[in-house]
Amino acid sequence: MHLLPLPAFDDNYIWLLRDAAGRALVVDPGDAAPVLAALGDGPPPHAILLTHHHGDHVGGVPALLARWPCTPVFAPADERIGTASQRVADDEEVAVGPWRFRVLAVPGHTRTHVSYYGEGLLFCGDTLFSLGCGRMFEGTAAQMHASLARLAALPGDTRVCCAHEYTLANAAFALAVDPDNPPLRARADEIRRLRATGQPTLPTRLGEERACNPFLRCAEPAVHAAAQRHAGRPLASGTEVFGVLRAWKDGFRT
Repeated sequence: MHLLPLPAFDDNYIWLLRDAAGRALVVDPGDAAPVLAALGDGPPPHAILLTHHHGDHVGGVPALLARWPCTPVFAPADERIGTASQRVADDEEVAVGPWRFRVLAVPGHTRTHVSYYGEGLLFCGDTLFSLGCGRMFEGTAAQMHASLARLAALPGDTRVCCAHEYTLANAAFALAVDPDNPPLRARADEIRRLRATGQPTLPTRLGEERACNPFLRCAEPAVHAAAQRHAGRPLASGTEVFGVLRAWKDGFRT
């Protein structure tokens, strides 16, 4: 199989997974144009997977269905996603062409956000980013912290397919939180090299995220201590640490 991040808008990625015959799986197509250009006159996609309802993830679906009307569209049970043909729920298995994916409910960024895990891949939308995580538009810190912990428990060699190229900015924040972390410093150097030559920083490996991403390291003493210093008060739990980190990141400027 061939995995490709298609750039869209300012910083989105639409993920394209192709099988040996050239048929594709499309994940979170906020814009149809990059998908239509990539697939050309080839065979129709196996399916479209949607992680949540935001327009930069679903906006291209109507045009793709106009081109390939019979394409299945898998999406969470959310009335705001009107193009879905098949609704998915937590722990269900989705069969797409030659691939199988497990649906993981990961509320926090939105209340119905899901991820798709299988074939060594994690399509996580806006829940987990490389060296970061999504904003909490509809969920609580407890929900988002639990969702990230669920994703972090997957195998370390899982390729993490995030939906935005935020890694360079996330690295600056991660270094502000955890500056004495050698794997993080090495990852930040690699990210700078990649972006300087216009290359994507994704997919990343989950094991690397566990070593570097402060939002997955709330129980680590250095991250806990940094969050307490920023908050100016003791923090009794990982959820509290996470909440402070997320609020800190919301206002962080390099």
